[in-house]
Amino acid sequence: MQRLETDEDLELAVERLIAVEPRFLAVVGRHGMPSLRHADPGLESLLRIVTDQLISLKAGEAIWARLASRFGSFAPGDVLAATHEELRSLGLSGAKARAFQGAAGAFSEGHFEGSRNLTEAELQSRLTDIPGIGPWTASIYLLMSGRAADAWPTADLALQVAAQELLALGQRPSIRQMAELGEPWRPYRSAAALLLWQHYRGLRGIPPA
Repeated sequence: MQRLETDEDLELAVERLIAVEPRFLAVVGRHGMPSLRHADPGLESLLRIVTDQLISLKAGEAIWARLASRFGSFAPGDVLAATHEELRSLGLSGAKARAFQGAAGAFSEGHFEGSRNLTEAELQSRLTDIPGIGPWTASIYLLMSGRAADAWPTADLALQVAAQELLALGQRPSIRQMAELGEPWRPYRSAAALLLWQHYRGLRGIPPA
């Protein structure tokens, strides 16, 4: 798997992207270079992504604080030992509680040992094999924890809105249209995502991630 590990990797990827899509240069000029969004690989990072899905940042922080107080380092066995009802009482939806237990089971069984040796497609497949883990969650994990160079979360609303604004599209692109837009940006789509998130936050006065 090609990785986006360092600032130098990101700068090279952005340079290659600008050569393909010059409008990315305006993002850097207006908002600066984006930062790498790295998280440690493992169950805790995956569960944090699941927790934050489809809710506000404030709500995600509050729920995660309760979960962290309960589970500490998020050892797979501890998460598996929690009942569905307990996970719900900590603020998770039913679907997210099932995803927590499914992910803990997968890590407990060693499905992600040696994951650095997997291709992006292989790691994405193993992630989406977990009940409750969809393509968006898998792509975000690939980008942040797998440090993949070509992750592309096509269902991400902020990316869709930023692409619409930057590329002057008539409407917010669909998941299928985002996939099409990203094709010329291979194998640097993770950097494209970082640029578009930077654009989205910058235009709304949100501090950089």
